[in-house]
Amino acid sequence: MLDKPRKLRMDKTAFVFPGQASQYVGMARDLHDASLDVRSLFESASRILDFDLAEACFDGPLEKLTRTEHTQPAVLVHSLAILTMIGDSLPVPAFCAGHSLGEYSAHACAGTLSFEDAIAAVRDRSRLMKSACDSTDGTMAAAIGGDDNSVSRMVKDASKHGILQPANYNSPGQIAMSGDAAGIQFAHEHHKEYGFKRMLPLKVGGAFHSPLMQFAADRMDGALAGLEFSTPECPVVANVTAEPVDSPESGRELLVKQITAPVKWMQSVQKMCDLGVTRFVEIGPGKVLTGLIKKIAPDVETANIDTLEDVELLLQESEVA
Repeated sequence: MLDKPRKLRMDKTAFVFPGQASQYVGMARDLHDASLDVRSLFESASRILDFDLAEACFDGPLEKLTRTEHTQPAVLVHSLAILTMIGDSLPVPAFCAGHSLGEYSAHACAGTLSFEDAIAAVRDRSRLMKSACDSTDGTMAAAIGGDDNSVSRMVKDASKHGILQPANYNSPGQIAMSGDAAGIQFAHEHHKEYGFKRMLPLKVGGAFHSPLMQFAADRMDGALAGLEFSTPECPVVANVTAEPVDSPESGRELLVKQITAPVKWMQSVQKMCDLGVTRFVEIGPGKVLTGLIKKIAPDVETANIDTLEDVELLLQESEVA
């Protein structure tokens, strides 16, 4: 595996990393076939995970790949595969950030976590979250329209019936909600009263980023305590605070809190823009974050690096620069 620091810094560029739901059958196959280092990465990941990650990514089926305990390592390792191919050919970005699971990729990119420790951490995270999902009746829904006031009012009223919490502040007018069955049912039945246009059910395994994940958070604290966190080469903007983190201790603590707290993605992008970022490069499967960033900050430059062709184009660009 490659774990190389980069030599220069890109003062106006942020690397961002996708989370769960970006997976697809065949992901990273071209990277794997083109690079001995990426093949070594997959082999090491499979040993750490105790299942054949390449088979899950390349052959599916999608139902298998979509399981939390498979999806999370798959998305992480796809991002790490791209970083492996980039090596030290690109400068260090001004910031790193990741959406939910992607925050582990961001810490690996920034050097807070080694690639091996990031994989081990996500292995534990995915299994603990699956256990939490299996023991609760939680689910999620996407709230379309509305604003922060709409969210706070609906959450307050829903608390009389069940659990409801904002899980992901994805973009203006798009907030994912988590809760138990009663809380989500309240949201579906009453959302228009609070200014939301629609409430769409999400096909997920549980109520991510909510108190229903406390079982996972309690045990993740111990899992991360056994890993080495280093001072990052560049700040990682945390999901929980939407603020840059530049100490290993804070990075570890916020990864634990992230499991039960909302992902402030919209606020994180806005913070990086306020700090001078004018270009966001999404590293990993799909382009979900690229789409969200275009809605949050329409004037910034974006790029998504998913395939071998994308990596080659990015490296060509760096040579020209």
